Amino acid sequence: MKYISTRGGGAAQDFASQLLSGLAADGGLYMPAYWPQVSLAQQADFREQSFAEVAAALCKLYTDASWHAALPKMTQEAFADFAAPEIAPLRALCTDSERSLWLLELFHGPTLAFKDIAMQLLARLMEHALAQRDQTATILVATSGDTGAAAVQAFAGRERLQLFVLYPHGRISDVQRRQMTTARQANVHALAVEGTFDDCQRLVKGLLQDQTARRRWRLAGVNSINWARVMAQLVYYFTALAQLPQTPAVFAVPTGNFGNIFAAYAAARMGAPIAGLLIASNSNDVLPRLVASGRYAPQKVCATTSPAMDIQWPSNLERLVFELSGRSPQTTRAAYAALAQEGAWQWPPAMHTALTLNFGAARVSDAEAAATIKRWHDKGVLLDPHSAVGLAAAERYAQDHEEARTPLVSLAAAHPAKFPDAVAEACGARPELPAALAKALDGRERLRLLPPERDALCAVLAETCG
Repeated sequence: MKYISTRGGGAAQDFASQLLSGLAADGGLYMPAYWPQVSLAQQADFREQSFAEVAAALCKLYTDASWHAALPKMTQEAFADFAAPEIAPLRALCTDSERSLWLLELFHGPTLAFKDIAMQLLARLMEHALAQRDQTATILVATSGDTGAAAVQAFAGRERLQLFVLYPHGRISDVQRRQMTTARQANVHALAVEGTFDDCQRLVKGLLQDQTARRRWRLAGVNSINWARVMAQLVYYFTALAQLPQTPAVFAVPTGNFGNIFAAYAAARMGAPIAGLLIASNSNDVLPRLVASGRYAPQKVCATTSPAMDIQWPSNLERLVFELSGRSPQTTRAAYAALAQEGAWQWPPAMHTALTLNFGAARVSDAEAAATIKRWHDKGVLLDPHSAVGLAAAERYAQDHEEARTPLVSLAAAHPAKFPDAVAEACGARPELPAALAKALDGRERLRLLPPERDALCAVLAETCG
């Protein structure tokens, strides 16, 4: 498999090269040159295979032969410490004669968020690639909370890697912050940026596009701009479908940076029986507005009880622009040039039609999310605010499609204990952290405050890495 930039620049890259780059030199995102296909017969075999076995089989489709022998061991190790043996278990919420509603639990990893599934595998992939090349790397990651925590847990202590995590100061939960700032390993550096997640993402993408900076510090990215993150996340759509009594299914995905739901789109392009995709957004509703109007117009970020979704510039949307334009780098470049100059871009009618054929979207307010937490708590199901956004959108979709009994799967993105204040305020029950994680977070915090300026980030990198 070769990888090409969404903006058309440069030569096609092999898996290891794009893995260690993260972002293409022309500022685009890497995409596989084609969508490999998974037959229905192979998907049927997934019912009898472990999550790690399915992950290895699917990752082989995106790597060259030099990786294939190592992948099964990597996937086994990546998921060995998850609390649920299924890794991503599917929970039936309602399966009566009128509705088929399911919850896909993605929070059983070491930091209690769906990001663990991809990050645990990504750490091993990157370590393998660096060992093959006898190189080191400096990883930059922008986070709205969960990605940074998952990256710290996955990359802490790895000898070939320095990890710099940028998060928006004062805009994440205490648990999320402490998962990043109490790490004792010397290769972990938590940077509290005085701004929003979009500021953090802008700083990271800006440096990854700077070829001088990339060479000086051997920079790499592990946000979902890195294709390997998407590759790892598409696995649980296949395993969820293998657990359902019937397919196809509709997936409701709480999303901020668009990586999680783009992974579902990728799975569908590979042959997964997905009948529809529902974007579940909080009040930062740039994506529902796009689906409704065809106009992509980011606004100012507003703080919500689901902070990992407080994003107005979802990076992975660029991959969808590339796809729905017929893989046109010219259209993709024009779109992002217009965004840079005017702050908005009107999708061409044909592309907007294609968007609405593939995706629905719903905006869920904090009040609606809280009501969803309360309603399902009374039924014995405890949700975090992000998962509540997804389930509220799914229930709204079900009401609008009462005639259909297609299975509807809503993604539970994080454990409720990561957001105890919001959960307690919504339903009166304060979820407790697992004892092992609570003990790990009971340490001195190490962090640096950083203005949202490129020079400030470069100064930190120079001080630490030379």
